[in-house]
Amino acid sequence: QVQLVESGGGLVQPGGSLRLSCAASGRTISLYAMGWFRQAPGKGREFVAGISRSGGTSNYADSVKGRFTISRDNAKNTVFLQMASLKPEDTAVYSCAACVIDRASGDEHLYDYWGQGTQVTVSS
Repeated sequence: QVQLVESGGGLVQPGGSLRLSCAASGRTISLYAMGWFRQAPGKGREFVAGISRSGGTSNYADSVKGRFTISRDNAKNTVFLQMASLKPEDTAVYSCAACVIDRASGDEHLYDYWGQGTQVTVSS
């Protein structure tokens, strides 16, 4: 099994940037495709971005395309989500997840392991 711990969340003003990290332990993340999801209060979980095992393929939700970038450092067993031009509607708990199937999938049901999440609040 792999354990996932997110960090880097916080309060940021509209238009600002944040970089989230997802540190893995227990197994190497090179065995997994990785994804970021978010859940706002009163809403369901929403796909944000996904990346294949090698990092060669990535996939984004339309709502974040051009603003967010997912990346991974398999040597450091860490996945990142660089977020720019943040909007109030980006406010949510952001969680990373690991998928045994090597696809940068937006389907949360394909993911096998989940972190607890980190809060991102975009507000002036």
